[in-house]
Amino acid sequence: MRIVTKMAALAVAALLWSGAASAREITCEMDFNLSGWSAFYKTASGTGMVTCSNGAKMKVDIHTKGGGITFGKSEIHNGRGKFSHLYDIEDVLGNYATAGAHAGAVNSAEAQAMTKGPISLAISGRGQGWDLGFAFGRFTISRPGAVVDGDDDDK
Repeated sequence: MRIVTKMAALAVAALLWSGAASAREITCEMDFNLSGWSAFYKTASGTGMVTCSNGAKMKVDIHTKGGGITFGKSEIHNGRGKFSHLYDIEDVLGNYATAGAHAGAVNSAEAQAMTKGPISLAISGRGQGWDLGFAFGRFTISRPGAVVDGDDDDK
C-alpha cells in the first residue's frame, strides 16, 4: 500500500510540474506593414508575422478602426511590435484598446502602446503620408482571412 501511495504522489507531482512548465511566459514580436486613411473616422489594414521565443510563428492580419479629430493618409512599412505577458502565441489574437495623437508629413514615425486585458503591445514604425489629429479606437489582430466585425473581444 505504501508503494502505491508513493507512486500516486510521484504521479501527481509530475503532473503539477509539467503544468507549471507549460505555463511559462514567452516573449513575442511582430513585424508588420499597415496602410490607411482618416477623415474623422480612422481605418487601416495590413499584415504581419508574429515570432515567439518558444519558436512559434504565425501570420496575422491587422485592422484598426477608430474615431476622433483626425485627417490624413499614411503607410507604415517594416513596423515592429513587442508583446508582453503572453503564455501562448494564440494570446496575440484579439482586440486591443488604443489611443493616440499624431502629426506627420511625407516621412513620419509613430509609436503606440495598447492593451488587451493583461497583455500589452507596443508598436513602432516609420512610414509615408500625411496626417494630423487624435483618435481613439481598436487595433485587431486576427488569423489571415478571418472576418473581423470588431464588436467583441474574443480571440
